[in-house]
Amino acid sequence: MLQKCEGIVIRTNHYGETNKIVTLYTREFGKVGVMAKGAKKPNSRLAAVTQLFTYGNFLIQTSSGLGSLQQGEMISSMRSIKEDIFLTAYGSYVIDLTDKSLDEKKPNPYLFELLHQTLNYINEGYDPEILVNIFEMKMLNTIGLYPILNECSICKSTDGQFAFSIREGGLLCHRCLEKDPYHFKISPAALKLLRVFYYFDLSRLGNISVKEETKAELKKVINAYYDEYSGLHLKTKKFLNQINQLGNLRE
Repeated sequence: MLQKCEGIVIRTNHYGETNKIVTLYTREFGKVGVMAKGAKKPNSRLAAVTQLFTYGNFLIQTSSGLGSLQQGEMISSMRSIKEDIFLTAYGSYVIDLTDKSLDEKKPNPYLFELLHQTLNYINEGYDPEILVNIFEMKMLNTIGLYPILNECSICKSTDGQFAFSIREGGLLCHRCLEKDPYHFKISPAALKLLRVFYYFDLSRLGNISVKEETKAELKKVINAYYDEYSGLHLKTKKFLNQINQLGNLRE
């Protein structure tokens, strides 16, 4: 059956000399794999629309197994992401996290919109570090994680100074710090952003500006939480960290 969908290319694999197997994350059907016949030929009408990050409208032949891509109409190539190695690293991590977190053929229009907005903002020049942190916080529920960010995870108090405990899965107030000697100290600014990233609607993002030391706090807490609970060990995350270290050396 032929079906139209709006989608983003999140993975491509070569198949034979001229074909590609393309994974699309679509608004209508969730994550779907399709065969794009002849897409590796330079003059193929499917060559451009089957590149990573491409956002467009697709016509796919669905089946119980691997479907096939019949047509594609590009809306955005996300050109800025593709032309900058740092942005490519951020974008690759975002689509890889999407890919590894989701089952096949389970539509979720909210997550589709989140992915599209995140890539679009990275492409338009918004701070990619902050966008990736927002995306990571918003993906937590999808992978079954619910950090405690509105009260102390031990005594349930909502007032006082807070730290973040990986072991307890959320905040610790100053009265409960001894419960986890390995807690992360966290500034009020970083705590506020963790909450904002987790709860707020990305479409309301303004030109957000965050101090470097606050970024470092956010990254440390989010990375540690993912390492402990997500079960995901993504090569794209490792590459992103390496790229960032190179960038810091150059500055």
